[in-house]
Amino acid sequence: MNTNKKSINVVWFKRDLRLQDNEAIYNATKSATPTLLLYVFEKSLENDAHYSERHWNFIKQSLVDMNKQLENYNTRVLCVSSEVIQVFNIIEEVYRIETVYSHQETGLKITYERDKTFKRFCKNNQISWIENINNGIFRALKNRTNWVTSWENYMNEPVFVFNPKEEQFINNSEISELEKMLDKSDLETIPDTIFQKGGSTMAGKYLKTFLDERYHQYSYHISKPLLARKSCSRLSPYIAWGNVSTRQVLQKAATFRLTCSDKKQIDSFVSRLTWQAHFIQKFEMEEIMEFESVNKGFHSLKKKPNENYIEAWQKGQTGFPLIDASMRCLNETGYLNFRMRAMLVSFFTHNLWQPWQEATSHLSQMFLDFEPGIHFPQLQMQAGETGINMLRIYNPIKNSYEHDPEGEFIKKWVPELQNLPRAFVHEPYKMTYLDQKFNDFEIGINYPKPIVNMERTRKYASDFLWSMKKNPLVKEEGLRILKLHTMADIGDSE
Repeated sequence: MNTNKKSINVVWFKRDLRLQDNEAIYNATKSATPTLLLYVFEKSLENDAHYSERHWNFIKQSLVDMNKQLENYNTRVLCVSSEVIQVFNIIEEVYRIETVYSHQETGLKITYERDKTFKRFCKNNQISWIENINNGIFRALKNRTNWVTSWENYMNEPVFVFNPKEEQFINNSEISELEKMLDKSDLETIPDTIFQKGGSTMAGKYLKTFLDERYHQYSYHISKPLLARKSCSRLSPYIAWGNVSTRQVLQKAATFRLTCSDKKQIDSFVSRLTWQAHFIQKFEMEEIMEFESVNKGFHSLKKKPNENYIEAWQKGQTGFPLIDASMRCLNETGYLNFRMRAMLVSFFTHNLWQPWQEATSHLSQMFLDFEPGIHFPQLQMQAGETGINMLRIYNPIKNSYEHDPEGEFIKKWVPELQNLPRAFVHEPYKMTYLDQKFNDFEIGINYPKPIVNMERTRKYASDFLWSMKKNPLVKEEGLRILKLHTMADIGDSE
């Protein structure tokens, strides 16, 4: 080891792309050793089927926002494209790395395996690696007995304030020299897209407008596909990629609640944040959920993928207007409210009778707020393969009339139906021959015929899954899951 090398610390960013309430930065800057801030666009993740360009653009916007905030400190985040260990090997050619600071990531198997490899790398190179808890998710829990209390205690702790001195960081000129040795990432993205823009600055703006004006209709509009776009907080991508911590959001909400005019709406919002953490903790403890049903009794359930069904569902061409509008909206904007997300999965796994694993990549690529700890537990819950949750087979026709009665959402995203009378927007396949002629519209030409029989497929799925719930292994696994994850302080999610 070359002891003449300058010693540094490294803060390795993952899903914690913020400066405020970032424990890794806070701990690094408490040391007398200068700190390098690092983000690696890992080629292995860029090639992973769960990610898409919209995610990387959001991350790039987040990093640009961070670098703008860092201008006063004569530093920036070193952003490179490679694999993590390769980057650290090159950095070590110039510096002696004392400590790496980062947050634990409840991610995919590929990121977990990467972290295990990185841990061995640090040990072999005499580097200390300090990982911090992320958003109150605890690693290596044996059960959930005291989880709610631990989570609440974590959320009530003071946020970590970013208030360093310039000399605590590796400066811009040194970073420029490192960039010459590495594959520097281009952070430029296409401006003015329909997607929400990344960054802590934007997260703050969304939180402010939600608490200032948009929260009043939160619980009333949460299930409405059109109205939820405004009345929900829209903070999910900012929390998923770490532009803001859950603790920051909860503490602002708690302070706001003291003087707000509608405490019920804030309570409902906070309850959802608690449930978000619950599912991520569940995934942290049952990583098998990325690949197989958490309830082993459902491993015997074999569904044969139908490529025609899958393609129609992915493109929003199923012949069911609310299904198609929801998918097209998601594909184009990266956002969809919770009920419509659940309905898409329910339709895919029940009415189309497709394995939930065939839905995972398309949805994860489309969700701007892709969060593995939410994604996989929700897929399995909506597919009815947990053995502990009530079997929910969403009826897209009923939901259409109830949550989009005037068909505004449908007409916006399925323009083929724009000129139809309201009576036919929800169920165009019920138009008679004369109705079609009068409206210059032909089912199967202007808009697809339904690809399945709704009632028949619904009954088949319901009968099949209810019979499986009687399976001894399903019951045994259900009890195991309940014992592992039951929390007395928390209720149902809907």
